[in-house]
Amino acid sequence: MNDKLKAIAGSIVFLFVAPGIVAGLIPWSITGWRIEPSLWGIEPLRWVGGLLLLLGAVLLIETFSRFALQGLGTPAPIAPTKTLVVAGSYRFVRNPMYVAVVSLILGQALLCGSLGALAYGVLVWVTVHLFVLSYEEPTLSSSYGAQYDLYRANVRRWIPRLTPWRAP
Repeated sequence: MNDKLKAIAGSIVFLFVAPGIVAGLIPWSITGWRIEPSLWGIEPLRWVGGLLLLLGAVLLIETFSRFALQGLGTPAPIAPTKTLVVAGSYRFVRNPMYVAVVSLILGQALLCGSLGALAYGVLVWVTVHLFVLSYEEPTLSSSYGAQYDLYRANVRRWIPRLTPWRAP
């Protein structure tokens, strides 16, 4: 099996295992995907939730595809990309995959009117943030050196740029 096929297969498996559980199974166990009264009685939050779900799903598929097809690896730390991925949504924000997962969780919370799912989404974001600071950024810096350091200096961790970054 060639590298690209291995990366695609590994990414598909990891998609179902990690985000599938974190952004699918666990929120479902909290909400039952039942539509309850809107949070704080603000009905437009449901529309925001639906939008977060749609954007999160598209972003998650785009980022997983990019890791497999361009990076020739997976998001799993045991099978990382062979090259630093700085194209597509990665030109706007350094962690679009995590942004997608948290968006999916928060979208479900807002759509279903679930404070439990909302709290879970915040917990996931804090956990991911600490993982990024303590493991991912140091690992990427040691793996890709100046290339990652330049990228990190120009693209924010969580808040997207308004214009795409272009590597020199």
